[in-house]
Amino acid sequence: MKRLLLICSLSVLALGSEAASLPSGEWVIVVGGPSLYQWEHYKAYPHDHWWANFVRAARIRAEQLRTQLGPDAKITWLVYKQGYLDRAPQEHQDLIGLINSVRDKFNLNLVYFHAGSEVINYLNSGQPRDQTKIAGFEYFGHSNRACFMFDYSSNIDSACKSWLHESELTKIDRRDFARGAYVKSWGCHTGESMSKKWYRATGTHMIGAIGKTQFMMEELPILISEGGKWVN
Repeated sequence: MKRLLLICSLSVLALGSEAASLPSGEWVIVVGGPSLYQWEHYKAYPHDHWWANFVRAARIRAEQLRTQLGPDAKITWLVYKQGYLDRAPQEHQDLIGLINSVRDKFNLNLVYFHAGSEVINYLNSGQPRDQTKIAGFEYFGHSNRACFMFDYSSNIDSACKSWLHESELTKIDRRDFARGAYVKSWGCHTGESMSKKWYRATGTHMIGAIGKTQFMMEELPILISEGGKWVN
């Protein structure tokens, strides 16, 4: 029993120490949409068997942050809504209702978006940035080396119509971010190009993957490519 209490105490202290080292401000989590069966079912390695690939990972992360930062910290989810509206008939479920339930459980500020420009607009003016800086930014969704692809293989087979491309990053005001802000893309290939462009545009380092990542059910995404690694 004493050993168990010691382990629990050390865990609490570790969480407290990590929270203390993070800058204050808003934590923004962007969640892309899933692909559709009609495009993916014939592929050797189909994407998104489970509609909640990205939502589940973002939920795990939101729970971690709520524990670390406390009940009143501002955590915002920016969710690509159309992707879940389009996937809902395939699942025969109200996916928007399920996403809303995560908002309610973890006291999130939930904002739905349609285009990459809306993500930029939120970063720049979703909060009064002279008062509320961005302490953290994370992305859960499809990506390639140069782009976040919010609706990959949803409207068009193996392509997208809604994105945030590295060429658009200069539209983000670098004053949006707190000093020492934590930034990470959990998608594939971001570290091969987009991370560098992000730093040049915003002055913050974005951790990104060299190679592919895989989204899991009970943990955050993992690297799966031979020689894959996280870089910033």
